[in-house]
Amino acid sequence: MSTEARALRAAYGAASEVVAGLGDEESWLPSGCTGWAVRDLVFHCLGDAQRGLVALHTPSPKRVDRDAVTYWQDWRPNPVGAANGRRWARVNGSMFLDFGQLRGLYLETLAAAGHAAEAADPARRVATQGHVLTAGDLLTTLAVEATVHHLDLTVALPHAPGPASEGLAAVRATLDGLLGRPALPQWSDAHYARVGTGRSPLTEAERAALGPAADRFPLFG
Repeated sequence: MSTEARALRAAYGAASEVVAGLGDEESWLPSGCTGWAVRDLVFHCLGDAQRGLVALHTPSPKRVDRDAVTYWQDWRPNPVGAANGRRWARVNGSMFLDFGQLRGLYLETLAAAGHAAEAADPARRVATQGHVLTAGDLLTTLAVEATVHHLDLTVALPHAPGPASEGLAAVRATLDGLLGRPALPQWSDAHYARVGTGRSPLTEAERAALGPAADRFPLFG
């Protein structure tokens, strides 16, 4: 199994452990994503795993134009796009009258994506989101998204298990790549993920320590 597949399996496994233990009442708790309850975020993450499955089975003859870091350059804060995305997930996620149905589909889809990741040639070129990446880089982007959303998923679930270390390492490497330098050494992986994606603001002390690089935050979101 490739390193990238291992990271995705770990990230999806950790997220699945959280969702598998959720009941209907817990699914209505707030998430770390503005306007979304836990169930809305689960629906969004289901869509991302589905996209990954499609991409892994969509080989491309075109040249690679993104890698695991530059893929995120397109994902900058966009208030209009974010608002539309929130509405879309809320409306579509609400069609599952029983959270157990959404939970089951989520779990089986993430498991399928994990198996597909194991079988993928990391060097093969695949298409997704209008770009071409290697399958290995695609898997890393999926692990990053799953890990960041794992943190979102558990903000109101203090006893839920945390993200996989492999996923957090992928997030850190991605953010370092976008920043062009390592993060502040005192930052934990989780804190870096939150400030790097705009979920938490930088403090004045952090801005001072980062210098001009502070103006580049959030690095994606």
